[in-house]
Amino acid sequence: MVDFPESGEGPGWFVVLPDCASAARVSAALRTRAVQEVGHPSGRPWLLGRWSPGALTIGEAGRTKIAVVGEHAVTADRLTPAAGRLGTIAGLDGLARGMAGSSHLIASVAGRVRVQGSVTGFRRVFHTTIGDATVAADRADVLAALLDAEVDAQRLATRLLNPCAPHPLAGEPVWRGVSALGIGQYLALDADGRGHPVGWWAPPEPVVPMAEGASALREALSAAVDVRVRGRNVVSCDLGGLDSTSVCALAARGTAKVIAYTADGLDPLCDDVTWARRTVAGLGDVGHHVIAGDRLPMVYEGLRDVDEHFDEPCPAMMHPSRCLLIPRLAAARGSRMHLTGFGGDELLSGSPAHLHTLARTHPRTAVQRLRGYAAQGPWPYRETLRQLWDNRPYRTWLARAGDLLTAAPLPLETPALDWGTPPRLPPWATPDAVAAVRELIRTAARTARPLADGRGQHIELEALGNNSRMVRQVAQLATRAGLTLAAPYYDDRVIEAGLAVRPQDRITPWRYKPLIVEAMRGIVPDESLTRHTKDEGSYEAEVGMREHRAELLALCEDSRLAGLGLIDAKALRETCSRPLPPDLPFDALYQTVVCETWLRSLEAATTAVPG
Repeated sequence: MVDFPESGEGPGWFVVLPDCASAARVSAALRTRAVQEVGHPSGRPWLLGRWSPGALTIGEAGRTKIAVVGEHAVTADRLTPAAGRLGTIAGLDGLARGMAGSSHLIASVAGRVRVQGSVTGFRRVFHTTIGDATVAADRADVLAALLDAEVDAQRLATRLLNPCAPHPLAGEPVWRGVSALGIGQYLALDADGRGHPVGWWAPPEPVVPMAEGASALREALSAAVDVRVRGRNVVSCDLGGLDSTSVCALAARGTAKVIAYTADGLDPLCDDVTWARRTVAGLGDVGHHVIAGDRLPMVYEGLRDVDEHFDEPCPAMMHPSRCLLIPRLAAARGSRMHLTGFGGDELLSGSPAHLHTLARTHPRTAVQRLRGYAAQGPWPYRETLRQLWDNRPYRTWLARAGDLLTAAPLPLETPALDWGTPPRLPPWATPDAVAAVRELIRTAARTARPLADGRGQHIELEALGNNSRMVRQVAQLATRAGLTLAAPYYDDRVIEAGLAVRPQDRITPWRYKPLIVEAMRGIVPDESLTRHTKDEGSYEAEVGMREHRAELLALCEDSRLAGLGLIDAKALRETCSRPLPPDLPFDALYQTVVCETWLRSLEAATTAVPG
């Protein structure tokens, strides 16, 4: 069992209860934790948890209450009239679609409750049933603590997959009895305490031309940045690739002093600093600080010192000191809000799998794009044609992926026109782990539906969900430094604006992220918009493994994953004792390391003093 998480400097956590007598057991258990509390209009407990001052905005009228938690510009003066107009929880759709920023939106309407997070999962909603009541929370480990639940070893085994578990297994809580909402869903709690997911959002049809789409993205991203910057004296920003450059440039248009940070990588080919200095010169009044590569903690550094309690395995656990370095420096200079470019790659680079649809709707354009991607790959001719003309539904692809868990990794030149990259388990996974994951995938494949009708949009939404869940945990780390880490590209309105643009305008092998380039004309310095490079980080991973091999090998001793029967510790030790073979990606090792480290952190959590 894990204890309730500490609130730290950030928003902490919250639990949402239905408006019924059967929730009394849960509220009684929570009240022993000295939590904050907000009641339903009926007077029964509604929201309980720990949150920082100003984190919660509430509007109330009659038998309706609306609460917003997160980064937003909604005031109580706006929520109160909205509550007066609300007759059902379904009527909240209009408010939800008009909010900029990133937040949880919760309503209690005449005995019924609606709980929703963000589309991608940066703001997550978990739920479980305790007694006769369905309860929700923004952290899975909070519900696990209420349930006295243990880790689900079968679900944990899916976290060993590389590059990640496929939809719909991706992001499933690793606690027994705890579930999570999928993309585009909210949780409805009935007056009798029963809960069920409701779909309220679907991705936009990608039909908007570039000029119109660039204008919409500029407006959405500007509003997203303004929500974080407005009313502040100082904000800080990452300043590296084109995505963070755009966010920094938008922040610089406000009245707050902007402090930008650029990490100079050890890779001699990394050119982030060069481009960042050009941007700062063009923007003018932006404080710029460069962090030398030898000051950056390496990947795998400090693995044995991780004491942060996440509600799931998190890639940030591989290098927590690295994740905290810039937030700590920014906080020391007075920043309480740090903006990043996380999410830009998934939204703006786009997936070549859109060519699968374009070949049927715009064949001439598809052939042109296909030739460019095939030449850059290079993609084998036969396999490219096979994927292009393959019309298998997603569930068939998923079932096949379950059969190939131990096959050799796909070659780097494999075309990217399918429903995704079939995941692989690492060579140190046990036969029991393989069987457990295969069973989950085959079961899911019987009813699985893709996140969108087209392969390209499905892949983009899946990537946005997977990576936003990781950034959610990085944001939790940042609260240690006393600031909020914001990722505007994961905001619902920004995602809608990006995904709505026609793939033939947004996806091309000959231009680097054309949508953000067009959207930021006149905002980002012209020279910075010509950049088409990006640091990819493998150099640091290789150096980190070499310099911190002892810490990796220490994880193989008395391995908790081995104790659960999921890995062969001896095979893992042999792999970690030498450079990784060419056919084994660094990500394959990352997944195992973060799962092992997370299990060890749970042991510390079980001895934490309740608070």
